[in-house]
Amino acid sequence: MQIKKVVSNLDPYVPGRSENEIVKKYNLKKEDIIKMGSNENPWGSSKKAIEEVKKNSETIFRYPESNLNELTEEIANYSNVKNEQVIIGGDGADEIIDVIGKTFIEKGDEFIVPLPTYTYYEFLFKPYGAIPVYAKWDLENNVLDVDSVLDAISEKTKMIFLCTPNNPSGTLISKEDITKIASSTDAIVVVDEAYFEYSEINNTDLIEEHSNIFIMRTMSKVLGLAGMRIGYGLSNTEIIEYMHRVKPVFSLTRLSYIAALNTLRDSEYIKESTKKGIESREYLYNELNKIKEFNVFPSKSNYILIGIKDIGLTAKEFTNLLLKKGLIIRDCTSFKGLDEYWIRISIGTLEEDKKCIKIIKEVLKESC
Repeated sequence: MQIKKVVSNLDPYVPGRSENEIVKKYNLKKEDIIKMGSNENPWGSSKKAIEEVKKNSETIFRYPESNLNELTEEIANYSNVKNEQVIIGGDGADEIIDVIGKTFIEKGDEFIVPLPTYTYYEFLFKPYGAIPVYAKWDLENNVLDVDSVLDAISEKTKMIFLCTPNNPSGTLISKEDITKIASSTDAIVVVDEAYFEYSEINNTDLIEEHSNIFIMRTMSKVLGLAGMRIGYGLSNTEIIEYMHRVKPVFSLTRLSYIAALNTLRDSEYIKESTKKGIESREYLYNELNKIKEFNVFPSKSNYILIGIKDIGLTAKEFTNLLLKKGLIIRDCTSFKGLDEYWIRISIGTLEEDKKCIKIIKEVLKESC
């Protein structure tokens, strides 16, 4: 069997642990699991969207609509852009990354990724023959090292990924720094705003100012549709038009389309979801910051990055101890740019947050 060399050498993407996996491995009850490792919305989806999905569940034997004009208009209104500046994809924002790769990447092109950040950019681009060039985050000061990005730009640079808030650090990139990078190159600057609602800051105004800005978003976080896998991109009309040429026609299912449409129309749900998420994040930060062995990063997202070197356990060892008590958080060892002493905790309901803190303190007392 002849496998492409780049695929055979590709490190597999490591997702968060599932509830079923933990229940089976540690002989726990599903209702006792606290899942705070995958950056999901713990309050669930819009009830209005759920009702509409139920009403339309008997239509799944039909192909989805290829005309997404109604949803495109809702996204454009939500994002304050024009309809023709929107592209919608299935499989969350991951399909958007893949389509932009299909559209613009040639074998041998370079793309810049500041580390540590979301690892899926590299996972999707390498099979197209693209070469990653690593810039860096200044973790000591919790900011993007802009000079490292600028120094990495070459004639071969085709794309630059800027995640804001950054995953896993929760750090925002200033509009000034995004503008500085976009003004320094003709390469497409992909601004990943998967968590922008939690930061209450966005960069859509830069689309009109810079022809090489592409903003990428997902409906898996604040909008509570992680299981429906819906993402979208925002950019100038030329970039969007070219991407539509290679985007799969039926990548959005009938029910994901209905869920997305009705969630965006439920403004009260979005408002409450955002508010609760920010409150949960601040509660967790304040409580975790009281643990003297933890190096807790301030966050503008729905997760918090924590350095745990001082507890005397690796992230793998510590997260396994938590799993035995039913708490799922993220071991960040798989993130390039981080060593084996970093964890990430997602927001939960207030009840889940309190249980999370209690379990963490129990494990630290028992093992440290």
